Amino acid sequence: MRNAVDPFTTEVIRHALTAAAEEMSFVVMRSARSPLLREAGDLSSALTDHKGDLIAQGRDIPIHLGVMSFTVKKFLERVPPERLQPGDVWFLNLPEVGGNHLPDVKAIRPIFLEGRLFAFAVSLAHWGDIGGAWAGSYFAAATETWQEGVRIPPLRLFTADGIDVEKRDFLLANLRGPQEREGDLLAQIAATRAAEARLVRLCEEHGAATIRAALDRLDDLSEAQMREAITSLPDGFYEGEDFLDDDGPGGQPAAIRVRIEIAGDQARFDFSATDDAVSGPLNTTPFVAMAAVYYAIKAVAGPEIQPNGGCYRPLEIRTRPGSILEPGIDKPVVGGNHETSQRAVDAIMRALEKAVPERLTAGGSTTAGLLIFGGKRRDGAIGTFYETHGGGEGARADRDGTPVVRVHLTNTMNTPAEIVEAEYRIRVDEQRLRTKSGGAGQHRGGDGMVRSYTVLGEGLSLTTMFERRVVPPYGLQGGTPGLPFRVTLHRDGTSRELRGKENLALSVGDRVVIETSGGGGYGAA
Repeated sequence: MRNAVDPFTTEVIRHALTAAAEEMSFVVMRSARSPLLREAGDLSSALTDHKGDLIAQGRDIPIHLGVMSFTVKKFLERVPPERLQPGDVWFLNLPEVGGNHLPDVKAIRPIFLEGRLFAFAVSLAHWGDIGGAWAGSYFAAATETWQEGVRIPPLRLFTADGIDVEKRDFLLANLRGPQEREGDLLAQIAATRAAEARLVRLCEEHGAATIRAALDRLDDLSEAQMREAITSLPDGFYEGEDFLDDDGPGGQPAAIRVRIEIAGDQARFDFSATDDAVSGPLNTTPFVAMAAVYYAIKAVAGPEIQPNGGCYRPLEIRTRPGSILEPGIDKPVVGGNHETSQRAVDAIMRALEKAVPERLTAGGSTTAGLLIFGGKRRDGAIGTFYETHGGGEGARADRDGTPVVRVHLTNTMNTPAEIVEAEYRIRVDEQRLRTKSGGAGQHRGGDGMVRSYTVLGEGLSLTTMFERRVVPPYGLQGGTPGLPFRVTLHRDGTSRELRGKENLALSVGDRVVIETSGGGGYGAA
């Protein structure tokens, strides 16, 4: 009989699975080599069942977690279960295999309980370099995916006998900073092993059959809760749009458009009217669009619902082949992961302003605010310093926006200045609030920040990849927009504002100043 397990045991199992996923993230942060993982936490962890349906996730990065709802399902289309063995760890990064962009590398370990394939542990980590035309693997002028780095189809890199040295060496030979990359991939392997140990122990306590019954019950409960949450939204059709700064033809803004239908306990999200794929790296995958929907509907309607395979059954999502959200596998997508995904969320939020404005925040700093410094580290090794920068949160109906946070789909931390200066030939001169950058209104948007970097060594490069430079964070219900992003290069007494997507060489003494956007205000002042 389905769900023949008592609710107390179900809750014990639910929390144990969530703890296993969260432990995976801690293992990566404690053992990875790159500051991007151990300090900033640009990583996520999840567990799926044997079919690839999500059963638990860490408190990590929403865009990663939504995408990982599809990763194992697409993996199994290429690697059938009969090929999997205890001790395997497979690596992949193909965007078309339930992915997002090449730097986000997934490690997948099949977990066997009582002799049967039971689950998968998935560790996603952003590698500071995955090859390609530019240090850090963000090439602003990219016209095809192969310029963005090494494409890894499902690759069994680790077995019960240990690491496959030939495959490892082949992969690392194509990446900048191979020692750092090796340390990061070993951390991912360790994380999946920790999850396996947790599940084996859970099986010894409760038995695989009881765990399966609890998972079925949790799926059904989340589905029922999501359907109830959707019914709290008014029935009807709602349309919204948001814009990439300058990625359309002729440098014009490019639109992400959504039409939402709420009908009883179901919701449909149609992105078919989104603009055609762009020539640069701001395209993205349908999995990212789905992740944006998953995040937005939970944030607005059911933030406490357990995310799993049942949670998203009441949702229908459509993208259009040839559009920015479904561009084809040859298109570059590296920036779409954290920039275009946010445009999809903001389009949804703008659509729902007509339905439930009291539940929404005004526009925030919905961009990674990304700077990448590439070149030799202080120890002489090649490396990349990859830093995202938070900004102001939009205001709400009942409060001002929070200053200097990550908004919506990003959930990383600053790399401390002490770490930056100890490991890279860069000095952090200043970090402070960008006062009065939040929009005005009945409630003000949160302020952004200012951070300044001075280059101390020859041969460094810089990549910018951020939005909200041209199209600022919007106000809601009559509030005014926040100030837009700005990055300025100061060199030899001159200053130049950098574009949102740019690669350039740096010189000793150059100073790079980033001013992040403020959040929009809420309500007419």
